[in-house]
Amino acid sequence: MGKWITLDTHHGKAKAWEALPEGTPRGGLVVIQEIFGVNEHMRSVAERFASAGYAVLAPSFFDLVEADADAPPLELAYDADGVKGGLERVNELGVEKSLVLVRAAATRLASAGKVGTVGYCWGGSIALLAALRLGLPSVSYYGARNVQFLDESPKAPVMFHFGALDKSIPPEAIAAHREKLPRMASFVYPADHGFNRDVGHAYDPDSAALALDRTLEFFKEHIG
Repeated sequence: MGKWITLDTHHGKAKAWEALPEGTPRGGLVVIQEIFGVNEHMRSVAERFASAGYAVLAPSFFDLVEADADAPPLELAYDADGVKGGLERVNELGVEKSLVLVRAAATRLASAGKVGTVGYCWGGSIALLAALRLGLPSVSYYGARNVQFLDESPKAPVMFHFGALDKSIPPEAIAAHREKLPRMASFVYPADHGFNRDVGHAYDPDSAALALDRTLEFFKEHIG
């Protein structure tokens, strides 16, 4: 079972859910949240990667924009108000602060070996940026903000997972990933946005299982 730890950045402190494997880690992974916070689902994602042998940190990105740094990490509901609140916070947070926190988590994990990232929804786009700008091998699940960054040259490999039914990422956006980053694997599943989230209507267990298999193979190749 994991626990909360604290990461220090020059933008302030942020908590992170730490999940560790039994025995020597294969490497480290930074799990990058959806817009709903490091909730029970995201913590379970971290635990799943820890069970696969990785030392994992899932930072609470919202801590950098919340007024009370000592409050428990914010969790938002899967409803219209939660979406609104999450979007407001990630837009306030911005890219630069997000990557500073990713780097802090990766630095904390460095003793585990090579470090990569995996991100979901908004976190999928931050995971892409971690590969582009920080040189961390990364897996991006349905990152709807990816397209604006595709002209940057990657410093590390990245894998993409998309849902064919995801209206926030139309076919032309998926095509742009394949055109501009042709050496990076892009997979499309018969599923909607959030298909990996095992709560709510969008969950697609078959797509989630296949994407996880591919993700673990990617990390086995690029991290250990």
